[in-house]
Amino acid sequence: MTGRELMRMVGAQVCVHGVMTGTRLAAPLLALQIGYSAAQVGVMLALFALSPVLLALAAGRLADKHGLRLPMHLAIGGATLGAGIAAVWPIFPVLCVSALLTGAAAATTQISMQRHVGRAAKNTSELKAVFSWMAIAPALGNFLGPLIAGIVIDHAGPEPAHEWGFRAAFAVLALMPMITLWLLRGAHEVPPEPAEEAPANRSVWDLLSVPQLRLLLLVNWMQSAAWDVHTFVVPILGHERGMSASTIGILLGVFAAAAAAVRVVLPMLSERVPEWRVVMVSTVVAACALVAYPLTPGALTMAVCSAVLGVALGAVQPMIMSVLHQITPPNRQGEAMALRIMTLNFSSFLMPMLFGSLGAVLGVGGLFWLVGGLLAAGAPSVKGLRVDETPTPRSGDQP
Repeated sequence: MTGRELMRMVGAQVCVHGVMTGTRLAAPLLALQIGYSAAQVGVMLALFALSPVLLALAAGRLADKHGLRLPMHLAIGGATLGAGIAAVWPIFPVLCVSALLTGAAAATTQISMQRHVGRAAKNTSELKAVFSWMAIAPALGNFLGPLIAGIVIDHAGPEPAHEWGFRAAFAVLALMPMITLWLLRGAHEVPPEPAEEAPANRSVWDLLSVPQLRLLLLVNWMQSAAWDVHTFVVPILGHERGMSASTIGILLGVFAAAAAAVRVVLPMLSERVPEWRVVMVSTVVAACALVAYPLTPGALTMAVCSAVLGVALGAVQPMIMSVLHQITPPNRQGEAMALRIMTLNFSSFLMPMLFGSLGAVLGVGGLFWLVGGLLAAGAPSVKGLRVDETPTPRSGDQP
């Protein structure tokens, strides 16, 4: 895969992911404005994570069977429909449907894109590099979608946050997948793997019989829990210390920026450092940052901890994806990627509730130390993710 093709893939994922994140900003704000409670809005927000849990496996199997184009056309249609119906009927039930559709579209896009670029890579070094670049796409989508939605909401109506501003924001978001459609023109399908005879009742549990895949999901879940605890606890800790909303936002922004920046650097390291070693170092560094975080005296030192934690956790996903691609049967890679997304989204759905309950008992600092201890305890097991570095022919080697 050429650099230009890879950048088109990154841009294509940014646009669909941006529809989801823009809708995730606009829909709750509109629901609150028209009088729905915070609890009802919380249910709506949960739907963004719930739809990938329910549909990711089907999307992965579809990608394994049909390649890139069909799943991406469905994702583009789902994202366009999800934002479009909210523009036409901006009422609470429709906004919930929009959450389901855009969440499913983003997950389908992620699975299809990751499977495609991974299969197009010619060797393990290129595999790590392409996953590092593709990992930047969600970060850009997290920035671009809410930015576009917020600007349109404030400026497209007769006054800021008017209903017509929200309608216009959803309409603009509905047009973004058209850019994805344009970027995917000329995308070369990777030749499929030779067909295999498989039992008709084959299930996802067969994949979980692979010990390395079970370990990979466990390690990735630990990293995800660290990410979630930072997102959940930093606003509470900042509030307890009397910090302004903008200061808390800067702390979260520093974390996100560091996580994105390290993914730009990773391709330069991909030929020198094996995946398991990157994950091991990242796990230890993240554990230390979490333990230190509650002990930091002010905003500046908290920002340093946020940056260190962002670098550590941001480096993990590309390495995890590279290992997953190598240890999974070629004709089930989409299914394995879907299993990973299901696990992480289900965790993100449950963890905030668990953190809220534990925080009442352990306190804010206790949550950081609990997750930091979990990472430290799990760090030795990362050695089990070591894979054979011997170069093997890949489907992407074909001209």
